[in-house]
Amino acid sequence: MMRARATPHWADIGESTSVAGVMLLCWVHRWFGRWPFRACLWPVVLCHWLANGVARRASLQYLQRLQAHTGVLRRTPGRRDSLRHFFVFADTLLDKILGLGGRYPAERVQLRRELMLEKIARREGGLILTAHIGCLELCQVLAEQVPGFRITVLVHTAHARRFNGLLRRLDPLATVELVQVSDMGPATAMALADKVAAGGFVAIVGDRVPVQAGRTVTADFLGHRAPFPIGAYALAAALACPVYTMSCLHDGQGYRVDFERFSDRIVLPRGSRDAATAEQAQRFAHWLERQLARSPFDWFNFFPFWDQEFHGK
Repeated sequence: MMRARATPHWADIGESTSVAGVMLLCWVHRWFGRWPFRACLWPVVLCHWLANGVARRASLQYLQRLQAHTGVLRRTPGRRDSLRHFFVFADTLLDKILGLGGRYPAERVQLRRELMLEKIARREGGLILTAHIGCLELCQVLAEQVPGFRITVLVHTAHARRFNGLLRRLDPLATVELVQVSDMGPATAMALADKVAAGGFVAIVGDRVPVQAGRTVTADFLGHRAPFPIGAYALAAALACPVYTMSCLHDGQGYRVDFERFSDRIVLPRGSRDAATAEQAQRFAHWLERQLARSPFDWFNFFPFWDQEFHGK
């Protein structure tokens, strides 16, 4: 299935966060605390919400479809809910930076880590399937609490090298590594296989279609058909390793990190590869729906997710 670019692709929207801006956020929080930071953040978020019509409409569409499918919001979402969605993302951005720099309070993170502890003790690595939800960067807290846990995060952005440099400035001992995979080749795949064989974990998101034109499958998501990438399942099949899901969602004054077993091994038979891939994508879409029902404002895809053009076979 090939995706046509009749509507804005998420990668075309661009990244507006600079390294200087990130460092400024850290400085404000360090010297003035959380509430002064939030007070300064509100007018910035409001201006961005007013100026970015694409993201504003995408946010409202998501919240309305979530409500129609799950009823979790208990009323029809409106503009105020969309603005709250923007603010939660902006507020979470600080936690992402603190988490990657090893500075987020560990006592505010609830870890369901038994599954990972077992695998790390056996030096059994695997693939972690996740999405743009909550504050996944807090897996750095797990790395600090569990010796031997190392994770490589695959990202579809040209800013990976620059952000790795930022991580080294924040925490030279950080065990989270970002790898740019827009043009993944055999050498990168072999390096990832070596990491898994050595007991490491590789994390990849399953809720954004490729940066460049590539294959997708469609799945039912919040009551509507939507395109999902196949890269995670192709990589899992190539690595022939266990696959887990990971979420890190707001919970009270902090977050809760959950790991679940997704598959002992993903096999994509040559004769039924498309059907097998579509089945895995649908399982992932159902998992994502369950996470969003728990924490509705924690999905951070501010682009027309369902409206991306695609062509089925």
